[in-house]
Amino acid sequence: MEHNQLSPQDEEAKRNALIAYILLLIGCFTGLFFIAGGIWALVSKDNARQSRFADHFENAITVFIWGIVLGVIFGVLTLIIIGVPLLFALGIWIIYRVVKGLVSLTSDRPYRAYQ
Repeated sequence: MEHNQLSPQDEEAKRNALIAYILLLIGCFTGLFFIAGGIWALVSKDNARQSRFADHFENAITVFIWGIVLGVIFGVLTLIIIGVPLLFALGIWIIYRVVKGLVSLTSDRPYRAYQ
């Protein structure tokens, strides 16, 4: 399959999405980087609006927002034990979405290309 040449806007969007995904992935283990990845995606999304990779920013922001909200709720639920497996499941979901995004991004495809 032949890849089309990326425009400068696509190159910038791809680079910013890659940074966001890497920060989110590292953030699964450190927390602080997760917040940095989410903020990076939020700040960078407007520059990628018309690019081939715009939906990667939607994915990264969705992962960030749901990760924070559910992480807080499940963190509180650890007081009654049920939160521990829920936090584990949330981590698996985050890793799945980020790795799927990285695979699509490095193949120069939109996030939803494989759905």
